[in-house]
Amino acid sequence: MNAQPGWTIKLFADTADIASMLRLAADPSIQGFTTNPTLMRRAGVRDYEAFAREALTHIPDRPISFEVFSDEFEEMERQAIQIGGWGPGVYVKVPVTNTRGASSLAVLRSLAARGVKVNVTAMMTVAQVEAVVEAVQDAPGAFLSIFAGRIADTGRDPVPIMSAALDILRAYPKIELIWASPRELLNIVQANAIGCHIITVTPDLLSKLPLLGKDLDEFSLDTVRMFENDARQAGFQL
Repeated sequence: MNAQPGWTIKLFADTADIASMLRLAADPSIQGFTTNPTLMRRAGVRDYEAFAREALTHIPDRPISFEVFSDEFEEMERQAIQIGGWGPGVYVKVPVTNTRGASSLAVLRSLAARGVKVNVTAMMTVAQVEAVVEAVQDAPGAFLSIFAGRIADTGRDPVPIMSAALDILRAYPKIELIWASPRELLNIVQANAIGCHIITVTPDLLSKLPLLGKDLDEFSLDTVRMFENDARQAGFQL
């Protein structure tokens, strides 16, 4: 599942399916993992801590992000401290705001001062990056997750925003930028080209990595064969 030779970007698997996590953990090209409550719900997770501890038992050597789920800042901080204590590779995902749009900067400052590694999530603007770096600069480690795929969903090109964020982060070597929610393999190529540190990739997208650089004439022929085979298997007649 290796990416292209010479690439510098790190691939983090984005999943909460424990079977997928354990399978991907055997691949040295997967350098970390991210989860979130939506992925956990889809995977049928019922016991948050039991799921996290099982993952950490099998994946003790790479960063794994687990997210707080309270909307109240005091409880958000309590959860973050608890989650951060589960292991040295844990990064606690904290949303950049709560659901009312109130900034979580105070929580982030407090967590950084307590030595909690954080992954600030659901970010989409350069202004958010400018504000957050000040809050997390003293953390022992920090990721900033900009949801480039969701930016693209609005018809905007995420590359200028991601590049501007990287320019800001050059002064903060302990903070790494995550290209989150990619939609296609091209996003991995784009993220690597601008020097993004990390990209989160779902198992479905990871399975397409062998297509990188595939000959287009060969791919065209594969597509024609797929159509012919599916028509034959369906028993179509005219």
